[in-house]
Amino acid sequence: MTGTSPIRIGLLGYGTVGSAVHRLLRDSAESIERVTGQPVEVAAALVRDPARHADAPDGLLTTDFARLRDDPTISVVAEVMGGIDPTREYVLALLGAGKSVVSANKQLLSQHGDELFGAAERNGVQLRFEASVCAAIPVVKVLRESMIVTNVHRIDGIVNGTTNFILTRMIQSGAPYADALAEAQALGYAEADPTEDVTGADAAAKIAILASIAFHTRMRLEEVDHVGINLLDLADVEHAAELGYAVKLIASAWRSGGEVAARVHPCLLAANHPLAAVDGAFNAVMLQGSSIREVILEGPGAGGEETATAVIGDVVAVIGTQGTGFLQHDVHYRDVGRFPPGRLQSPCYLRFTVDDTPGVLAQVAQQLADHDVSVAQVVQHPGEAGVHIVILTHRAAEGDVRAAADGVAAKDFSRTAPVLLPVLERHADAT
Repeated sequence: MTGTSPIRIGLLGYGTVGSAVHRLLRDSAESIERVTGQPVEVAAALVRDPARHADAPDGLLTTDFARLRDDPTISVVAEVMGGIDPTREYVLALLGAGKSVVSANKQLLSQHGDELFGAAERNGVQLRFEASVCAAIPVVKVLRESMIVTNVHRIDGIVNGTTNFILTRMIQSGAPYADALAEAQALGYAEADPTEDVTGADAAAKIAILASIAFHTRMRLEEVDHVGINLLDLADVEHAAELGYAVKLIASAWRSGGEVAARVHPCLLAANHPLAAVDGAFNAVMLQGSSIREVILEGPGAGGEETATAVIGDVVAVIGTQGTGFLQHDVHYRDVGRFPPGRLQSPCYLRFTVDDTPGVLAQVAQQLADHDVSVAQVVQHPGEAGVHIVILTHRAAEGDVRAAADGVAAKDFSRTAPVLLPVLERHADAT
């Protein structure tokens, strides 16, 4: 140790991630000091109820936000408390007080990024957020710093470990969705209320953040269409496997012809697609660009220590660049048109549950032909409510495929709503 004065940071929150940040800073003090040139210590952690954190050192916890905001020796605060309120007001107040903020809060950033980045720029401080997307996977740093001139035009990722674990169990063991979810909850991979994960809302917030960075525009959460896995039928997972595909919840963002879009949707991936082999609670993100072709980042996307690692990385980066102007000017704001998702071109998986009567398949094929959708493969399976007609289409506009599926649904022989899942291609343009 050098004997120099420590750099003091604050924590908003001292739960699983906050306590892990404190522990890792302490346990890795020597390594961190070699990078920063000074020791780094936690000066105070804001919590609602100190009694819930009996393991915290004496004097560390506080219920008084002013202790962090008004302490001139604290220049960086890590926000690890989550939620929108009162977190948003705390972060704005810290930025206004001239303190850089490191956040792990995807919902806060995806819903209030305009306001927060504007406050950081006005006050000449940094707002970093690596831990908000894929925990220990440094995808934000890669996009924001390493690939600033690479013209990334597409992002596809598995960015939610809970849903990927559930789908892995459905694929590998044939477990129904409800059973796979129960197993994920028992193992701690899913919350007691998993709604944000399984409906795709969590992934939507993350891809909004990544799209904003990659395309230098502000992609808001409400602009991201998202469909989760909560309504996914095991039959479709099994039919996809028979055709040589895995089903994954994919968060995608793309730029085409001066327009951008983002969405979250269960997709079919061919066995040779790099994301198809990402199993369990792992995350992976594939970046495609004109000068990089393809870069894939993979690793644990959740967990207290994993998220804490990303938080500390951002804290160290802020310390190393304070006063340099680095990342103190927001380059994201640019008016860019939005690409209508229905125009997205891809092969599609369709499953119709219909009466087992002559002529039905011909009528289904005619509906597809009427909407310029070409059939690549057809199989039939018996189902509980009727016969399953499973179709893989050639590349087509998804709006046309949806219109054809709706036409089939309107027929008297249709038993249930059709299922449409896009097929994720490896090197596909949006149009």
